[in-house]
Amino acid sequence: MYTFICYEKCGTCRKAEKWLKENNIAYTKRFINEDNPSAEELKEWIPQSGRDLRKFFNTSGKRYREGNIKERLKTMTDEEVYDLLASDGMLVKRPVLVGEGAVLSGFNEEEWTAALKQK
Repeated sequence: MYTFICYEKCGTCRKAEKWLKENNIAYTKRFINEDNPSAEELKEWIPQSGRDLRKFFNTSGKRYREGNIKERLKTMTDEEVYDLLASDGMLVKRPVLVGEGAVLSGFNEEEWTAALKQK
């Protein structure tokens, strides 16, 4: 079973959820704006995802832009970056799908198909 971490108003999240349903992939839903990932969860998930820590940010989000995070990231330690991501779920690139040895961030149909169809 997977955990699908999403934001209800996010079009990409809705598209990803539709894909999960169409492909009969079982999941539980977790709303990122109500229950954002903790630093400990992120420290476990991000290395499993194969993505760079700083690629886990929702760079198109209002909070990312308003917080001047692009510039701030240049001088932050990894520990500070994890804490920042954990401080506000809206900073995290979404959706995030976690489970069965897979961690996927953002929805890319080809990537999700390759990762989930082999299971």
